[in-house]
Amino acid sequence: MSGTLILTLVLAVSVGLALGTLGGGGSILTVPLLTYIAGMPPKEAIAASLLIVGVTSLSSLVVHARHRRVRWRTGLIFGAAGMVGAFAGGLIGGQLPGAVLMVAFAIMMIATAIAMVTRKPRRHTDQPTADAGTERAHSLPMLRTMLEGIVVGLITGIVGAGGGFLIVPALVLLGGLSMPVAVGTSLLVIAMKSFAGLAGYLTTVTLDWPLVAAVTAMAVLGALLGARLSGRIPADVLQKVFGVFVLLTGTLVLVIELPPAWAIAAGGLGLITVVLVLVCRLTALNCPFGLARPTPG
Repeated sequence: MSGTLILTLVLAVSVGLALGTLGGGGSILTVPLLTYIAGMPPKEAIAASLLIVGVTSLSSLVVHARHRRVRWRTGLIFGAAGMVGAFAGGLIGGQLPGAVLMVAFAIMMIATAIAMVTRKPRRHTDQPTADAGTERAHSLPMLRTMLEGIVVGLITGIVGAGGGFLIVPALVLLGGLSMPVAVGTSLLVIAMKSFAGLAGYLTTVTLDWPLVAAVTAMAVLGALLGARLSGRIPADVLQKVFGVFVLLTGTLVLVIELPPAWAIAAGGLGLITVVLVLVCRLTALNCPFGLARPTPG
């Protein structure tokens, strides 16, 4: 077994940890892992990431469901709409040049990271109960939910990312779900749209199935651990740290894929953003990132 393969499998655990703990972030990590470490072409990496994330989400979903952190009706409605968009996105993505897909993926990473580090923690008392009708699952705005699902699915299908961190806020806002329940429900949606997007991609690409199976197995292990850790680690802290990591990774992908002049500009912008985030986090300044250190009292 080569060193590259070992490194790929070890890092695959982080994919599962992200999905199990945060309800998203799997593809954000999987595509760069398969492209730059495992050496897959971009289209194959995106297609493989959809399979890996789909299977991993299902495994983590089981743990969340046992703890009653899944709203099945909400997830099925959103997921069914997302499958339509994801299949169309997979068909479109299979026809686009690999460099275009990677740049689009990097932009999605950066947008996701900014959303993660700027979103303020949601105050809630999360003890999922059998009468969670207070979370308004019965009064979802059907048309809006379906449109949101189609758009999120289309993005996921094309670039293989952007699912969980778009779905979780949507479930919180549209469905009125608490954060841990939104995380559990998002896994159902992610699995549904991942398999639909994969079906679209498989019309134009083929996969290295032994490698994909090995990465999937390691990711599943990470997901099972992440699902058990969910709720024990402060979600806002984990989200912010992971957001900075995603921002750095997205900037690196842009630096690799863009022409030198554009790459320098992207790298400089990413560095400035990270510095601003750190300043906001480590000082008491009132800044737009929502990361200012709380003042006593």
